Amino acid sequence: MTFVVTDNCKGCRFTDCVAVCPVECFHGDDEMLYIDPEECIDCGACVPECPVEAIYDEAQLPDDKSQWLQINADRAKDLPVVAEKGDPLPGADERKEELGF
Repeated sequence: MTFVVTDNCKGCRFTDCVAVCPVECFHGDDEMLYIDPEECIDCGACVPECPVEAIYDEAQLPDDKSQWLQINADRAKDLPVVAEKGDPLPGADERKEELGF
């Protein structure tokens, strides 16, 4: 099992989650973060830290977000590790509000 970052992260890229991750399983591009399922130790520490509820336990991933499991696996392996909290993307607060958080 692993945890999965979904589309709520897109356009935000809050990094509160990486600050509590005991392993370096988060990777990122210019739009969002992804979790490498090979590195994730299934601790769940990241879930409550995400201000836009973008992270799910694989077993609780909604059907309409199931494609994100493969997207995370594919994208994470080719992207740099994000291991420290940084600034969210410009417009992240607006996106957060748009998502209802």
